[in-house]
Amino acid sequence: MAKIIPLYTTKGDAEAFLVYPYIYNRLGEWVGWITPTKEIYSVLGFYVGFLAKGPRILRKRAIEVATERKKPPKKPSKINPPATIPLAPMMPELNHSEIDVLLDAPEKLHTADSGEFREDLD
Repeated sequence: MAKIIPLYTTKGDAEAFLVYPYIYNRLGEWVGWITPTKEIYSVLGFYVGFLAKGPRILRKRAIEVATERKKPPKKPSKINPPATIPLAPMMPELNHSEIDVLLDAPEKLHTADSGEFREDLD
C-alpha cells in the first residue's frame, strides 16, 4: 500500500491524509485529490487550494481568476487512518494573502455525498 502522509493545520493538528493522489479526512473517507502541480481539488472537481510545505493545504484569500472544474478521478476505497501520527513540523507563519483550508475553510474538502455544490437528485 502507498505511504499515508498526514496533512496538518497551521496549529499542528493532522486533519487529513494524502495517499497519492487521493486526500482523505480523519475518518478515512475520500475528500479530494492532488494534481502533479500540487493543486488540490474536491471530490466534485472544484479547486480547493495547493499543497504547501508542512505539509498543509493553503489557498489564496482572494482568487482573481476562476479555475475550471476538473473531472474527478475514479472513487478510491476507504482507508484506515493510522492510529498514531507524527508531531507536526514547525510551520512558517502565513502571509496575509493566504488561508489554511483545513483550519479556516474545512467545508471545501467534503465527502461525495455532502457539500454545497453537490448536484440535486431532481
